[in-house]
Amino acid sequence: MNATTEFMDLLQVKYPILQAPMAGVATPAMAAAVSNAGGLGALGLCAASPEMAHKAIKEVQQLTAASFNVNFFCHEKPARDPVVEAAWIARAVPLFERFEAEPPTELRDIYKSFCDTDAYLHLLLALRPRVVSFHLGLPRPDQIAALRAAGLVLIGSATSPAEARAVQAAGLNAIVAQGWEAGGHRGVFDPTAPDACLSTRDLLRAILDEVSLPIIAAGGIMDGRDVRRMLDHGAAAVQLGTAFIGCPESAADEGYRERLALGGDTVMTRAISGRPARCLGNALTQWTEDAEPADIPGYPCAYDLAKTVNTVAKAKGATAYGAQWAGSQASRARSLPAAELVETLATEMTDRAQA
Repeated sequence: MNATTEFMDLLQVKYPILQAPMAGVATPAMAAAVSNAGGLGALGLCAASPEMAHKAIKEVQQLTAASFNVNFFCHEKPARDPVVEAAWIARAVPLFERFEAEPPTELRDIYKSFCDTDAYLHLLLALRPRVVSFHLGLPRPDQIAALRAAGLVLIGSATSPAEARAVQAAGLNAIVAQGWEAGGHRGVFDPTAPDACLSTRDLLRAILDEVSLPIIAAGGIMDGRDVRRMLDHGAAAVQLGTAFIGCPESAADEGYRERLALGGDTVMTRAISGRPARCLGNALTQWTEDAEPADIPGYPCAYDLAKTVNTVAKAKGATAYGAQWAGSQASRARSLPAAELVETLATEMTDRAQA
């Protein structure tokens, strides 16, 4: 039995195809459709209150009896600097004036880390989704111990061999190797530390030399041929996010979908949320492109401002001010129903293997 087959058995899935959690884009309908088609569907719950998370997980469980993944962020509390935050708001005043709106008087710490509360832990122990994954760091050791004791499959993301070693040492079951091409928030544990910016293939190779856990390749994977290449390079499975944005089950709004269809460059920036993240270039990234790192409030306080800008812009019909997260291969995205996309990926993967 090879590593891919063993890992598929652990996840209880038909295909080594994982849908990325994609908070704000992935929906219970999408997660269930992917899982019912034989992949591993996912929900990104980093922005959800415990009550919202409970509702979303229960909805998926009502739509599928198959395994699915729920994802949480493990970021550190932001270092608050009132001077930096006030200057960041002031910088955005012209945007608010353009949309005839008032800027906020202060920034809020809008998202709670999994590490800072046990509300999400208790929720998971009560509802028992098959798979739980973590991004931007790791839960506390006592939280991990409780989840392991409950028999849940635990996955941590890594952008470097050192982070991969930390995931293994913490006792998790698998590692997402998030390459530089990946869309959304870069999973670095410490956003102030140097980043080698390794491609998915190079990161996969580097991590395989360091750990014994199954590795899930993520970043720049858009079709079954890409899937097959990563499996051939030693991945036990793959994770795709951008490939699912255009699905009808996605929560992406029309502006996001239209921008995705245009293709073009993506941008890695920390100015939208306070942490490095890759998104489609648009009016929001243009506004942030000359920002110096020292001028940007920490995550998620900077994101509070970006979300407010997007809200007032959309109220005036402007759709280019959202955080339109996407990977570097966004121009290759297809707009297929989620289940059909999984089946298409599986067919292309098999065809590639037989070629």
